[in-house]
Amino acid sequence: MKLRIIIIHNNVYSSTILGGFKLYKEIKGKKLLRLIGVGLLALALAACSEKEATQGQSSAKESDQTSSESKEAQTRTLTDAMGNEVEVPANPERIIASYLEDNLVALGVKPVAQWSVNDGKSIQGYLQNGLKDIPTIPHDLPFEAVQEMNPDLIIMDSASMVEGGKYEQYSQIAPTYVIGTEVNNDWRDELIQVGKVLGKEDLAQQALDNYDTKAAEAKATIEEELGNPSVAAIWLVGGKFFMVSETLSSGAVMYGDLGLKVPEVVKEISASATGNWSEISLEKLAELDADHLFLINSDAATGSAPLSENLWKSIPAVEAGDLYEFSPDESWLYTGTIANEQIIDHILNSLVK
Repeated sequence: MKLRIIIIHNNVYSSTILGGFKLYKEIKGKKLLRLIGVGLLALALAACSEKEATQGQSSAKESDQTSSESKEAQTRTLTDAMGNEVEVPANPERIIASYLEDNLVALGVKPVAQWSVNDGKSIQGYLQNGLKDIPTIPHDLPFEAVQEMNPDLIIMDSASMVEGGKYEQYSQIAPTYVIGTEVNNDWRDELIQVGKVLGKEDLAQQALDNYDTKAAEAKATIEEELGNPSVAAIWLVGGKFFMVSETLSSGAVMYGDLGLKVPEVVKEISASATGNWSEISLEKLAELDADHLFLINSDAATGSAPLSENLWKSIPAVEAGDLYEFSPDESWLYTGTIANEQIIDHILNSLVK
C-alpha cells in the first residue's frame, strides 16, 4: 500500500511516496520523522480495519456452526421401515403411537393420546395403570384429530396405516416414523424399534430380557406341575366365536413362549388365518381337543347366548370344567411385553392350583 503526501515548504511543493522514499532536500529531519509517523498511523488504521472485518466473518461462521450443531443435538435423523428419513426430536414430549402404547408404557413413556374404538368406548383396559387420564383418539387416526393433539412425533405401527398419500399428510403435522411394513409385525422387533426411535434401546432390551426370564420360569413351573397340556384361546363377540392363531397374539405366548401343546383344530384354523383371530363355527369348536380352554367374553353384558348351546357344553374342556373366562379389558386380545406378561400370569393362575 502506497501513501502519497504533498508538502508545502517555503512556497515549494514537495512530494514523497512512502515506500519509494523520494525526498526533497528542503524537508528537515524532524519534519521527515513526523511525516513518516503520519503515514505509519494511516497504515495501522487500515490494517486494523481489515483485521476486524476478518474477525467478523470468522465469528459469523462460528455462529452458523454452533447453530447447526445445536439443531443436530435437538433432533436425530433415522430411516424408518419405508425408507423415509425422519428428523426425530431428541426428547419428544407429545407422542402419538396408536396401538403401540404397550411399548410406550413398557419404556416409561406416556403418549398424548391413546388408541380407541367405538367413539372412545373401547380402549386397551389392561394398560390403564400406565395410561390413566390420557385422552382417546380414534384408531384410524383422522387428520383433524391428530392435528388437534399437536404431536411432536407420530409413530405408526405399519405401512398400511399411511398408504394412499397419508404419510405425506401426517408428516406435515409432525415427524412420522413407520415401524414395520407388515400389519402383524413381530412384537419383539416393535419394542426394539420404538426404543430406537425414543433413544431408549437399553430399556427396550431390558424389558425383553425380563419377559424372557418370566416366560422361562412359567414354562418350567407348568411342566413340573402339569407336564405338557394342550390349550386354546377363543373370543366370543357379537354372538360369534374367533380362535387365536398359533403364532400371533396370545397364541405366540401359549405355544411359542410357554411351549404348550397345540390342538389339531388350532393348527387347522391357523393354516388359513389372515390375522390374529379367525372366525370358527360352534360345530368346529365342538371338535376342539384341548385340555384347557381360555374364553375372552365380549358378550357378557348381552347374555352370551351361544354359551347356552348344547354343542358348546359338549366341548371336552367345557364339560370337564377346565374353562377359564376373561373380559375384553384384559390383555388376551393384545400383544406386547406388558400384555404377554399378564397373559402368562392368567395362565399360571388358571392351570397351577
